Amino acid sequence: MAITKMKRLRLIALAEDRDALLDSLQHAGCVEVSEPDGYLNDEQYAALLHRENAAVADARSSLTELQHAIDVMQQYAPQKGGLFTPRDQMAAADLLDEKARKAVLDKAAQINGHARTIGQLNARETRVRADQQALQPWTACDLPLEDKGTKWVDILLGTVPNTASLDNLAGALDEAGAAAEVRQLSEDRELKYLEVLVHKDCRQEALDTLRAHGFAFAQLKDLTGTASANIKLLDQELRDIDAQRQKEIGAIQAMNGSQKELKTGIDRMNQVLAAETAKERLLAGGSIVFLDGWAAEPELPALEGALAKFDCAYELEEPKEDEYPQVPVELRNGKLVRTLNMVTDMYSLPAYGSVDPNPLMAPFFIFFYGFMMADMGYGILMMLASWIIMKKAKPNGPTMRHMIPLMGLCGISTFIMGALTGGFFGDFIPQLLKIIDPSSTFALPALFNPLDDALSVLVGSLAIGLVQIFTGMIVSMYKQIKRGETMAAICNEGAWFAVFILAGAAVLTGQTMPCVIAILVLLVLTQGYGKEGIIGKIMGIFGSLYNNITGYFSDIMSYSRLMALMLAGAVVAQVFNQLGAITGNVIFFVIIAAVGNALNFALNLLGCFVHDMRLQCLEFFGRFYEDGGKPFRPLNITTQYVDIVKK
Repeated sequence: MAITKMKRLRLIALAEDRDALLDSLQHAGCVEVSEPDGYLNDEQYAALLHRENAAVADARSSLTELQHAIDVMQQYAPQKGGLFTPRDQMAAADLLDEKARKAVLDKAAQINGHARTIGQLNARETRVRADQQALQPWTACDLPLEDKGTKWVDILLGTVPNTASLDNLAGALDEAGAAAEVRQLSEDRELKYLEVLVHKDCRQEALDTLRAHGFAFAQLKDLTGTASANIKLLDQELRDIDAQRQKEIGAIQAMNGSQKELKTGIDRMNQVLAAETAKERLLAGGSIVFLDGWAAEPELPALEGALAKFDCAYELEEPKEDEYPQVPVELRNGKLVRTLNMVTDMYSLPAYGSVDPNPLMAPFFIFFYGFMMADMGYGILMMLASWIIMKKAKPNGPTMRHMIPLMGLCGISTFIMGALTGGFFGDFIPQLLKIIDPSSTFALPALFNPLDDALSVLVGSLAIGLVQIFTGMIVSMYKQIKRGETMAAICNEGAWFAVFILAGAAVLTGQTMPCVIAILVLLVLTQGYGKEGIIGKIMGIFGSLYNNITGYFSDIMSYSRLMALMLAGAVVAQVFNQLGAITGNVIFFVIIAAVGNALNFALNLLGCFVHDMRLQCLEFFGRFYEDGGKPFRPLNITTQYVDIVKK
């Protein structure tokens, strides 16, 4: 079906039916609600309608709370999930159950409440430890910290830089006539901690002298009791904090097993967010709401059924050509072709009204991948991995649900090409048999050997590349003819088709000169099309010759990478097999060959995909593809952690 036809939907319904209407459309899953900016910019509409109020911010806040609760559970009560753990199945009505949604939000609030308390306790612990660290240098002072001295003597606690000399300080106090005694309590890398006893009558002289040596009073926060006693009190406070923290952690761990419920809660809230986002795009005026959007044509019966229960008026119309840039794009194809949606999504969706490249690209992409990988063993691994993942994990994400089946299809192609080239983990079997029996000459049957027939592989690579280029040219001609540009199609791609045919005829028949003359005449007659004046036509001819000859040559030569990847994979596999065979021991051979082939497989798995993508996106798409389509995002029930089943 390729690019799905869309219908413009305009709907007016009663405001009291708003929520029920959106719920019905969400279950139908066939309508994308458009932004109403165009109507709000129209004075006539803006005078009558306004954006509908929606709780989008609240829904997003709830999602944040749920995700935070999952993170908290993962931190304090982690659960290991299996690699291929299937998702739970749930009916749509159960997923949208409001009571269950409120319950999971309450549970998330409890978990996050415990986490906030733990955070507060951690912050308090940090402060207490900082207070302990500040008191530690003063533990040698056996006087209460609030004791400032006696009737005649003041006690000063403070610090000086570690570089200060106490002898110099004492001498300076004597010179100043200050009756004072300095005692060092402790020191660290930066400071010396001092206790200074000074006669009250000499306090000012002593302070002036001390400050001249960098003295600063200790900041002890008006504490009472000795430093050691305060440290013990703080130790007790730390034990209390730890006990409270363990209690909160225990409360979180008691809810172990809630992760699945919380993840389901995210799916629940995502449906609410989708509905609220759609609600925000509605326009309201008095007792009615207005909806503008797009509906997929194949789903119109479902849409009509969803709207039949409401008192509403709606119209469906074909989009005009000038509206095509705003029309969303949905690609619908069969099982074989839809796997290529992943490639198209990574590049760009086709513009509405243009050509879906996936049916054209699918056979080339799958064949090219197998051509480059070309190993039966690697193909079996790809098919097995695809089958196991689809059977066990049942991926449903926008990328994985296409990528995994595509890997299986490429695995089939890889196996077939491996059978044609006689590759099974390179030359694993012949090397293994030669270790067991040195006289063995066994070799897997092969139609051709890429290492021995490199030139044939290169010619084949360029030939199949030419086929794909011809396919792109045909599609381009079809599009031009459909637009009424028949002469342009004939003079552009059509003329170069004839050039390729004449060049091939010259090679096959040996009639080079007549074919060259025919090519020159053909190009002179066609390549000036659309240019005005003699000079313009001459410039057009020379410009077309330069651009097309260099363009076609470079594009065709790009397909030589098919040969390069095939040879590289085969050589690397054989090198590792030979390294293992050097040992002469079966066990060592199997280990070395397995490790080497695993590395080769992983490298080629990615490398072949990247180069295949390049050939499609640059050499193929460049001939006919119109990108820029925006994806169709209908209001529907989409989930991440559960699968929706119909009861």
